[in-house]
Amino acid sequence: MAAPQFSPSPVIDTARTYASPPVVPDAWVPDRPGEVEGFQPTGERLGYQGPDQGFAIKIANGFASRLHLQAGENQEDAIKGCLGVGLRRASMFSRAPVVHDLTIAFTIWGFLDPNPPAELVAARGPRFIGVSHANHYTEARAIADLVPESTLRMTPAQAAAAYLADWRTLLGL
Repeated sequence: MAAPQFSPSPVIDTARTYASPPVVPDAWVPDRPGEVEGFQPTGERLGYQGPDQGFAIKIANGFASRLHLQAGENQEDAIKGCLGVGLRRASMFSRAPVVHDLTIAFTIWGFLDPNPPAELVAARGPRFIGVSHANHYTEARAIADLVPESTLRMTPAQAAAAYLADWRTLLGL
């Protein structure tokens, strides 16, 4: 902070300059016991890791008013089931989730379609029932794992066009 003009300073004071510290510490190396070397591990029940995945819940909840649910379907189940698909897509691109990830997830499962095909509704019914509960993690993972990687690499416009043409291919059914 600058000193006021009226404060006296001795004329013989020399200006301070940078001085190197007496000891320079060694460079940091990743040698902690829990350090992950290389890519994240993959396997059953490990999911798809990525940064800031909690933000996807906020994005998915923003779709709640736009979802078209059929009789017997639950909004929380639809959101939780599609959440894993969106997170998987985001992790494929090594980034945090964005609205397009969830748009594709809800589109391919027909939740954004006011009149989804009856076969799709019948196919998603047993898969999505109860997945919003914490003890149904395996079922939620199965929904995310079912979608082929080629579908997840599409843009939202491509996914919407492919949904209208053949939704079975999008879901790997």
